[in-house]
Amino acid sequence: MRSTIGGGASRGPLQGTAGLAAVTLLLSGCGAEPGGADQDGGEGEAQSFSIGIAQPVAHPSLDATREGFKEAVEDAGVQVDWEEQNAQGDASIEATIASQLAGGGHDLIATIATSQSQQIATATQGGETPVLFMVITDPEAAGLVEFWEAPGGHMTGTSDLNPVDEQLELITEIDPSVETLGILYASGETNSQVQVDLAEAAAEDLGLDIRTATVTNSAEVQQGVEALAEVDALWIPTDNVVVSALESVVQFGQQQQIPLFAADVDSVDRGAVATYGVDHHAIGRQSGQMALRILLEGEDPATMPVEVSEEHELHVNPQAAEQMGLEVPEEILDAADVVVGEGD
Repeated sequence: MRSTIGGGASRGPLQGTAGLAAVTLLLSGCGAEPGGADQDGGEGEAQSFSIGIAQPVAHPSLDATREGFKEAVEDAGVQVDWEEQNAQGDASIEATIASQLAGGGHDLIATIATSQSQQIATATQGGETPVLFMVITDPEAAGLVEFWEAPGGHMTGTSDLNPVDEQLELITEIDPSVETLGILYASGETNSQVQVDLAEAAAEDLGLDIRTATVTNSAEVQQGVEALAEVDALWIPTDNVVVSALESVVQFGQQQQIPLFAADVDSVDRGAVATYGVDHHAIGRQSGQMALRILLEGEDPATMPVEVSEEHELHVNPQAAEQMGLEVPEEILDAADVVVGEGD
């Protein structure tokens, strides 16, 4: 096993200044050299593959997706040379990572989240390397596939499209006094705009007034949320920029006594009140199963429909609610799949 962080012995374009912002992990298995899959193998020998993973930023949901993906592949008994790249929230490094992985001779590239997947799509266009994207809210709107049911190119994968209408309904069940709901998101994230559009549609039926504020990077999150000081509650979509700086939003909610709700379950662990959302570790494993079908069975991404998670869980954090001046109704706690702090 060999790992390099920052400007150490990282490969190719990520050396030097860019390498200080990106994290490269090369986890070398015992099989073939990277870029040369031993897909036939001898009798009793595990098949070997080289897989690159691209991630735009580190935060619990994306990390859980990555780990679930790797577990599913390794549990199948194949040997893998992993090359993992993380842009640490720097869009310019996302492009560098995409270029490096596209030229890395991998048997498959796995890419997490919309912005990084779009960079990978551009870098691998016209090539033969299959690409498996993960947790893309709307891959068709993001330009990654022609259609959900028939991707039509070299990419397919999984969507973490949340039940936004049910999430907003949950907010009104926990706090019926909410009339105005603030949403903070990154203007450059296609996945977030899709969720905001869904929230605005759901809000009409629930009698909620939606107010939005946008940011362009994580350094703007504190200032962005301050623009929503007059709302009754906050809701954060699965926005990688905002979620990577969630602690700033949690602190604001505590100071202003404005309850914060999230779209992803990991944010509830970090201080949001509640959500009804996707288990990202599970969808990572689901993505890994799709990758195995490509690598072991020769399935064509062009004809593999994009898969969605049918399993959602209710996560509640009563202590976070109390810190924001809210008490979670007992019936909500009783119905929860996970109550943060219970049993600790």
